[in-house]
Amino acid sequence: MADAVLITSVIDNAYLSNSGAQAGNRMKNCSDELEEYCPSSGVFQSAAATGKESILNRKRPFVGRCCHVCSPLSRDKLFNTSIPSQGLRNVIYINETHTRYRGWLARRLCYVLFIQERDVHRDMFPRNVIENVLNSTRVQKAIVETVTDRMPVETLAQPEPKAVNKVKRKARGILQQMVANISPAVIRLTGWVLLKLFNGFFWSIQIHKGQLEMVKKAAAENVPLIFLPVHKSHIDYLLLTFILFCHNIKAPHIAAGNNLNIPIFSTLIRKLGGFFIRRKLDIGADGRKDILYRSVLRVYIEELLRQRQFMEIFVEGTRSRSGKPYMAMTGLLSIVVDSLCENIVTDVMIIPVGISYDRIIEGNYNSEQLGKPKKKESLWGVAQGVFRMLRKNFGCVRVDFGQPFSVREYIDTQRNRPLPATLSLEENLLPTIITERPGLNHIEQDLTPVVISRDLFDEQYRRQLISNVAKHALFTASRCSAVMSTHIVACLLLYRHREGVHLSKLVEDFFCMKEVVLARDFDLGFSGNSEDVVMHALHLLGDCVNVRSSRRNSEFFIAPTTTIPALFELNFYSNGIFQVFLTEAILASSLCAVLRENISGPGKMDPTVSQERLVRTAADLCHLLSNEVIVGLPCQAIYQVFNDAVSKFIQYGILLVAEEDLSPSPTEETWANKYPDGLSWRSDEEDDSDYGEEQRDRYLKVSQSPDHQAFITFLQRLLGPLLEAYFSAAVYIQSFRLPVEETEYISKFHKYLLSRTEMKIAVFGESATFCLAKSAVKTLKDLGVFKARKSGSTVLELSNIFLPLINRQKLLEYIHNFTVL
Repeated sequence: MADAVLITSVIDNAYLSNSGAQAGNRMKNCSDELEEYCPSSGVFQSAAATGKESILNRKRPFVGRCCHVCSPLSRDKLFNTSIPSQGLRNVIYINETHTRYRGWLARRLCYVLFIQERDVHRDMFPRNVIENVLNSTRVQKAIVETVTDRMPVETLAQPEPKAVNKVKRKARGILQQMVANISPAVIRLTGWVLLKLFNGFFWSIQIHKGQLEMVKKAAAENVPLIFLPVHKSHIDYLLLTFILFCHNIKAPHIAAGNNLNIPIFSTLIRKLGGFFIRRKLDIGADGRKDILYRSVLRVYIEELLRQRQFMEIFVEGTRSRSGKPYMAMTGLLSIVVDSLCENIVTDVMIIPVGISYDRIIEGNYNSEQLGKPKKKESLWGVAQGVFRMLRKNFGCVRVDFGQPFSVREYIDTQRNRPLPATLSLEENLLPTIITERPGLNHIEQDLTPVVISRDLFDEQYRRQLISNVAKHALFTASRCSAVMSTHIVACLLLYRHREGVHLSKLVEDFFCMKEVVLARDFDLGFSGNSEDVVMHALHLLGDCVNVRSSRRNSEFFIAPTTTIPALFELNFYSNGIFQVFLTEAILASSLCAVLRENISGPGKMDPTVSQERLVRTAADLCHLLSNEVIVGLPCQAIYQVFNDAVSKFIQYGILLVAEEDLSPSPTEETWANKYPDGLSWRSDEEDDSDYGEEQRDRYLKVSQSPDHQAFITFLQRLLGPLLEAYFSAAVYIQSFRLPVEETEYISKFHKYLLSRTEMKIAVFGESATFCLAKSAVKTLKDLGVFKARKSGSTVLELSNIFLPLINRQKLLEYIHNFTVL
């Protein structure tokens, strides 16, 4: 390991403009008062003021509207103009006005009276589930298949009754361990307990009353509702059920991992609607495909849908350890869509849910991000977690319900639209990195293949349709997640004032960033005086920040703590605002790459940038980061997303139009035809663009205004940890020798990342998280750098394309062009 660090450190130093000691000096806190150049608050104002009202004069944006391209009827059906103005409500603030009673006694017993008046009763929930599932044709067929699969060939003609009964008992055991058993009495009791507990360790749990009104309208449609929330904390399970219970909406059945199937606690979860599924469905205890388990699970979900039950599915599969949404997994959602296609139900409505915390109850995931094994859930661990929560306050919580949309309508809409085939990362990007590869050239990327089939029984079409449904829901949930005060403060300290800042300046930039967030149609999860909110956020961030008095007017000086755990935790909360600036951050990094490519010699650089080249470079970077980011809905053309981002940069004054190419385009094609990877999707607030009309290339210059330059640098730094992890992965493969197990390789690479941070080589210490290490290795696999072969475990070895050192060097140079190292 030490040898690998030594070898790759030489390559690091060749690419870093400063030595490790210099990088370390940039990262550590200064002991004396700093007098750094800080541009005015115009850094953020310049990106928000144009065409937008002041924060004091504009209303909060109403977030979570469904796509008007894919779900136009749903968009209009449940919405009316009064919904956005209904405002927010603190769910855990209960007094006598929330009950039918008044007076002294009602004030003392308001919690009990409120819980007692909630509408929850046994008839809401399913009956005879176990018998209906076991007697279904699919499960009976799976039982016979399981028996015959285990019998000798000569006895296949007549399975023994004893063997069949044994498998039937196994199926019943699987189902009994899986199913929920909702109890209205337990829901009421838990509701009262949670009302007490939540008031103890949360300041508020805010919801938008207009969003809940749309959910109530959808619940009255007599079709199953599928809630698809982002997953950030274990408390997500209880939070959504509690909010729905408080608003007289039926409790959903919650898909939970069997890691939570622990004594006593699992009984409570089942009574509240939880059902337990395996983390990996394909493999049974004997290592073979478990047909029986998959059939039981499938029929159980179909039975819940047939009885019009609501469900809650975490499509990310696990809690996000990075603060960013994980890529959507479609396992359970595919069963829901298949049930609709097989006419088991007439329709299903999906509701994306965004959840934002000032501070998660887990505090952080530093232990796992440092590479330590995840602690197994236990009853003692649950008890410890509850006692730990009771001693702290975790600030505010905001839950946003996206607009419900019909899956039936979504499927019908897709049948009338071209559905581009999904290209692999290798097909998308490798021609750009290695242009000498025989048979490939960059122009071929424009000719995106289109899936011709519209038949749901066609496997390729079905998989892509289900994937698009999941991506739509997850992207909407991410976009409607409110930005919290800790997100903004952590982001400013890491990527705007990494060496520290005076409190007055931090408050000024905090206020301006609020305006930027609102101007981009994201909502805020807090309100109040900016200085008070900043102090509240600093208190919640705790040991992650250093607060001390400076010699100037006794004003506080704030700086981020530069220990590895503190950087990891700040990065987790900073990623809560990542989606707000994602498209612009990719564009800013691509602008950096294009300008570097324009350098023809010392002091010689073409200051103009082709818009078409800039957009194509941004699209390529987006493909590279596709395991970590989503910039738009599946129905949006990625090139048009970045073309619109360029227009916004021009509107802000960050980019200036130098000249326009008036010569005829070689193909005379529109953007839509030139890049046919989906139709454009625009919000109602955007003006009609010339998308779909003939567009010609134009040449742009970067504004030399200090504020604009500082804003570009800020955007580049947001992607800094991610790009540095990918750059380090490209450095690390330079010394790759022999095939190695994937888990071992990831572990060694992660230790290498940590060593870079400890030795002060890394510019962004938060680039050393275990999540980014896994993501970087997965990206290299998808890119075709590694080929994986199964031999018990997955073994990685270099592909033939990247065996020559020159091609690994090209990959290194390609990623380095985007970085701010």
